[in-house]
Amino acid sequence: MFDLPDLDGAAVLAPKHSAVDAAGELRLSAIDGVRFRPVRPVPHEDGTLAEIARASWPEVDLPIVQVHVTTTLPGRVRAWGLHRLSTDRLFVVAGLVSIVVYDGRLDSPTYGAFNEFRTSERNPGLLVIPPCLYHGWKNIGVSEAFVINMPSAEYDHENPDALDLPYESAEAVQIVPFRW
Repeated sequence: MFDLPDLDGAAVLAPKHSAVDAAGELRLSAIDGVRFRPVRPVPHEDGTLAEIARASWPEVDLPIVQVHVTTTLPGRVRAWGLHRLSTDRLFVVAGLVSIVVYDGRLDSPTYGAFNEFRTSERNPGLLVIPPCLYHGWKNIGVSEAFVINMPSAEYDHENPDALDLPYESAEAVQIVPFRW
């Protein structure tokens, strides 16, 4: 640590916090049931290849029964949602996205915790979100973001498993203690 010279604004400056430790591991106390598997884009003469999911990965312990892609425009928020029974498996293929998971399960050992994952095509990873966890994201980049989801159950158009808590609602501000 060092002292700053007389500097306008010095009283409000805050130290930076790294998302990783010296070994490159995420500094994250994961919410009970949440799993994140970083993947590495492998460069070759034509571009790169990054695996999204493999049946042999422990994070893919439930069947992949549907795959869909969601796009989000820059600066837009898609939150808060949860599923009663289904597990989401999210993978950002383009754009820079802040994905947040909040544990509102009263009987959970991680009740009240939230996790934030900043992912992009340059920092990819598979994020597994089990049922009954609020989650959503904001596109914090400058281009349209593309997020692949591989839920553990097919979408039922007549009886959706998904529940929404609109981000801008007064209730959301009271229930989920995270704002972008």
